[in-house]
Order: sequence, then C-alpha cells, then structure tokens
Amino acid sequence: MSARNEILERIRTALKDSPKVPEVPRGYRSSSDLDEDALIHLLVDRLIDYKAQVSVVDAEEVPARIAELLAAARSYVLPAGLDAGWLSDLKLDHDNRRHTDSAAAPLSVLELDGIDAVVTGSAVAVAETGTIILDGSPNQGRRAITLVPDHHICVVKVADIAGILPEALRRIDGTRPLTMISGPSATSDIELERVEGVHGPRKLDVIIAR
Repeated sequence: MSARNEILERIRTALKDSPKVPEVPRGYRSSSDLDEDALIHLLVDRLIDYKAQVSVVDAEEVPARIAELLAAARSYVLPAGLDAGWLSDLKLDHDNRRHTDSAAAPLSVLELDGIDAVVTGSAVAVAETGTIILDGSPNQGRRAITLVPDHHICVVKVADIAGILPEALRRIDGTRPLTMISGPSATSDIELERVEGVHGPRKLDVIIAR
C-alpha cells in the first residue's frame, strides 16, 4: 500500500462512524471602535515597527510624494489600472524609466528583475497588525510586480484602513489572489540574523492618503 492510500484509508476509518462536528466558538472581536485618527496612528506605529517608511499626506499630495520617492529610481513599473492622477507629477510622455504591466501584456520575471521600483494601490490595510492586503485589482496588478522589484511604493487610502482583521476580511473577496504585506521582506531563518529582500522588496514605502 502506498503512503497516500494508507493516509486515505486511515481518514476513512476515522470517519466511518460519522462523528459529529463540534461547534466552533466564534466569540472573537469582529469590529473595532477606533476613529480615523486612531486608525492612522495605529497603522503607522505598526508599519514603522516592521521597518517600513510611512508618509501620511493629503490626497492631493500623493503625486508629489510618489515623484519624490521615485526620483532616484532608474526604472519603475506600474499596474495598468493605477490611478493616473497619482502620476501627474511624473513626466508622462518623456519618462523612459516607466514600464506598465498588465494581464494582456505581462512583463517577464527577467524584465521585472531589472526594474528598481513598483507603485501600487491597495485593497485594505489592518491597523492592529500593520498588514496591507493586495487582491490583484487593476490598481495593484499581478503579484509578481510587487515581489520582484526591490522597492515597493504602496498607496493606502484612509477609507481602506480597517481596525482589526475580521473587519478587513469582510471588505475583500477571499477567492482573489491575496498578498499580505507587513513591512519589507525579511527573514531570520539562518542563525537569527535578519536578512531583508529575500522573498520580496527590500524597501517598503507606504503613503497613507487622507
């Protein structure tokens, strides 16, 4: 008997008498009572703790902040559905640094590997955990573009900040490809030495737009 068949046979034996499924207690918090200022303050605190760089700006200041963060980048990639207004301070017609990625015309991993930065929006952010969730919507694009370039600039609208995870989960479609980000990519697997940029961007800049 193969290992697979043995495992399946054990499962069938365990379920033979149709044991009753126990009721799962769901007494956890499902909402928070934080106001807008408190949500922003908590999210900023958590993101900084994860070593992300954070800017809280008015919505009309987003283009200038993106342009500032991209000033030193030799190249950057944008998802095809990114808000064009966020790019108004960049040279739209003469910026040879710009690449656009879409499902119809995806950049290869090799091409992405040669690009310095990526700019995306976000689906929702969880203040309590400092987690930003991307769901592959047009303003966020394919998962690959947020994992390969070394610098991720992510815009989070204040209206998209949830206090706790259950609130955030109610706002997203769980069948979509979700990417959860908590600071720059890092690991301490080897001798507890922190190494950044192993599984994704080495640098994360978050712009919180009021």
